[in-house]
Amino acid sequence: MDKFKKESINVVLILLGILSAGMGVKGFLLPSRFIDGGVTGISMLVSYSSGLPLPVLLLVINLPFIVLGYNKIGRLFVLKSVLAITGLAVCLALVHFPVVTQDKLLTAVFGGFFLGTGIGLAIRGGAVLDGTEIVALLVDKSNLPLRVGDVILIFNVVIFSVAVFVLGVEPALYSILTYLAASKTVDFILHGVEEYTAVIIVSEKSDEIRDAIVGQLNLGVTVYKGRGGKTGKEIHILYCVVTRLEIGRVRTIAQEIDSSVFVVVHTLSDVSGGIVKRPVFH
Repeated sequence: MDKFKKESINVVLILLGILSAGMGVKGFLLPSRFIDGGVTGISMLVSYSSGLPLPVLLLVINLPFIVLGYNKIGRLFVLKSVLAITGLAVCLALVHFPVVTQDKLLTAVFGGFFLGTGIGLAIRGGAVLDGTEIVALLVDKSNLPLRVGDVILIFNVVIFSVAVFVLGVEPALYSILTYLAASKTVDFILHGVEEYTAVIIVSEKSDEIRDAIVGQLNLGVTVYKGRGGKTGKEIHILYCVVTRLEIGRVRTIAQEIDSSVFVVVHTLSDVSGGIVKRPVFH
């Protein structure tokens, strides 16, 4: 029953993702001839230059990426992705979306927002709406020296460079803004407000700070043995994983106990196990 409930929620997320992405593409980007990055951007670019229907191009251009990931990522994931991409193509072909605005800046920002929301919701539901995400997963699982971000960056640099010649400089620049808006929205949908953040605390009063963090915030803390590079004095270094909303509280606790405390904060891509509060969208 739990599995059925989970899959039902996934289906709803994918459907909402399809509608949101459809709104972003058809209600904002297409009327202004803007594009997004990834396979969706390629499909739109080819559609603008050739006149071929975008729904058909989405299916045809995504197909090689889906085949590429079939035996590498998992059949269920690929099956969901095929259905999601097909659903997006059908949505673009059959569903009428109103043209919301003619303002180019608003079109770029909100087109990216709706498209990014759709992609993020689909990923939350266990599928993708763009074959580029499959490539990213394959790179992540391989032993290639390139990082996922490097591959996606190179991919999109090529797309937007071509867009300059096909669409013109101004539409290409607005399209880059669309891509940035979509990327940030996807990050927000996947990680939520409570994105994982690591906090490193160095203080001579580390034991007091540790007790306060554990007692007041109910957070897990890892203690490392360290030594001052200048003083040579042995010291305990605290390491804890918090959400962005908790950074200020941890910092305040540390500074109230030791005004000269040294605090380092950096983001994390993911965390599992231990005493960690899961993100709101997990």
